Amino acid sequence: MTARRTWLIGGVGAAAALAGLGGALWRETRGGGNVADEAAWALRFPRPEGGELALAAFRGRPLLINFWATWCPPCVRELPLLDAFQRAQAARGWQVVGLAVDGPTPVREFLRRTPLGFPVGLAGFDGTALSRQWGNSAGGLPFSVAFDRSGRLRERQLGELSEAVLQRWANLD
Repeated sequence: MTARRTWLIGGVGAAAALAGLGGALWRETRGGGNVADEAAWALRFPRPEGGELALAAFRGRPLLINFWATWCPPCVRELPLLDAFQRAQAARGWQVVGLAVDGPTPVREFLRRTPLGFPVGLAGFDGTALSRQWGNSAGGLPFSVAFDRSGRLRERQLGELSEAVLQRWANLD
C-alpha cells in the first residue's frame, strides 16, 4: 500500500508540474504575462519634471517600455542605445518610455546630467511589481517590454538590450 501511495503522490505532483509548465508556456506564447494588455494603457506615472506620463497617450504606436534605475550600471549603460533607438525609429511611430524604479530625487539629478530624448515616468519601487506582471519573474533590472501598434505585449527582455535585439523589435509594428 505504501508503494501505491508513493506512485499516486508522485503522479499528482508530476501532473501539477506539467499543468504549471503548460500554463507558463501558454502565457508566454500569448505574449501577455499577468497584466492584461488592455490594462497597460490605463497606467499613469508622475514625471520627474512634474506632470504625469499616461501610457494611453502612446496607444496605436509601437511602444518600448524600459524599467531602469540610476543605481543600476547596466541600466545606465543601455540608456544611450535606447535614446538612439527613439531617434532612429520615431519616424516609424515608435515611442520609448523609461520607467524609473528609483526615487524622484536621484532620477531628477541623473536626468539633469544625462538628458534623454524620451519621456521618463517615476514607477518607484512598485515598478518592480509591474515588471514582474509583464514577465520579469526575477525582478531584475534593466527589463524591457515592447508592445505592437495593436497594443499587444510582444517582446520582453531581462538584461541589457543590444542593437540586434532592438533591430528585431523595430520590425514588430
